[in-house]
Amino acid sequence: MPRQTEPTPGGGGRAVRLVRRVWCPQRWWHAWVVDLALVVTAGLDALLNFPPPRDWHFLVSLLAAVVLVVRRRFPMTVLLATMPGLYAGNALIAAMIAAFTVAGTRRPAWQKGLVALAVATGSFLPWPITAFGQETVSDIVQRLIYAAMLGIGPVVLGLLAQTRMDLSERVAELAVLRDHERALYAKTVIAEERARIAREMHDVVSHQAGLIAVQAGALQVTTKDPQVKEVAGTLRRLAVATLEELRSMILVLRAAGAGPTELVPQPRLSDLPRLVAAAEVDATLRIEGETQRTLPEPVERTAYRTVQEALTNVRKHAPGARTDVLVQIGTDFLRVCVHNAAPNQRAERPELPGGLHGLVGLRERAALLDGTISAEPVSDGGFAVRLWLPLDRVPAAPHPGLDPAPTSTSNPGLD
Repeated sequence: MPRQTEPTPGGGGRAVRLVRRVWCPQRWWHAWVVDLALVVTAGLDALLNFPPPRDWHFLVSLLAAVVLVVRRRFPMTVLLATMPGLYAGNALIAAMIAAFTVAGTRRPAWQKGLVALAVATGSFLPWPITAFGQETVSDIVQRLIYAAMLGIGPVVLGLLAQTRMDLSERVAELAVLRDHERALYAKTVIAEERARIAREMHDVVSHQAGLIAVQAGALQVTTKDPQVKEVAGTLRRLAVATLEELRSMILVLRAAGAGPTELVPQPRLSDLPRLVAAAEVDATLRIEGETQRTLPEPVERTAYRTVQEALTNVRKHAPGARTDVLVQIGTDFLRVCVHNAAPNQRAERPELPGGLHGLVGLRERAALLDGTISAEPVSDGGFAVRLWLPLDRVPAAPHPGLDPAPTSTSNPGLD
């Protein structure tokens, strides 16, 4: 049964065979059935041409039929074993089958020509050889024509079978190369798109965020109001942090095709207190459970991004609402819940764009880790975002910078 294998780079010509004849448990009995039928046919040829009493001529003809059992494994040896039965007996069918088998191998063409000549000669010469002089010219010409057909025919059929196999291999090779070219083309298109996105982020988003940082810094320096100075400093820090993350994202986008690349540095659970403090939301953070345990980085990053997006939505849609951030680290799970109370109807809501893309991204992150996430209103009029992620059982280790004690932060501008 043909089997397709992956090509390997390097080397000249056909560096690797893409199609091989291998042992197939589902098809092994097909070959045995065919070989058994050929052996029986060749054996009947010997039996019908040698009526009793039988001598050694019959035995060599019968031997030529029996050896066909191993013709696939030893094609040339089987052909040589059929020659005595062809020349001294009447094992014509066995010799033709052996010639077909040899012609279907990858032996040199001159060997296949010799095979055709040997079978044709054995079909042409009578046994005993002295009977040749008793035949007429017409009989000799007919014997010559039949011998040529019987010797050349099996070899031609074997060559056709080998050509068909070569064509099948070539088709399989072309299919592999075509798939490889499609994959390369897709990677090229993706790389070009990533480069375009990186350019847009650098030229547009980075420029705007840089202007915000500059303006906030100038306001922080020139203002006399302490509260305005503090707000301007917060804006400047957020703009600078945004620029750093954009820089990391641009590096990732430009590294297309260079292998897996992660954003550096990656946010962890130890960064949550700083995130909550800078969120401009009246929020309280609690971390419970196995707080000294080291969690997989993708899990911590997903938890961090979930809290970040939830606090952003609170600031956009429920300004002034009291918010509780709860992180529970269990033996085999991590649970995050960000719950905000009902929004203050008299609070001014900022006109910020939103398209629910953040929640879609959170669902994708959770799905990649076989977790679940929900974002829905609650009975008290507020809103809750709940994340649940399974954890691998990793050895407990101290987690640097992670304080399990509750951290309460309030926005001084909203008090």
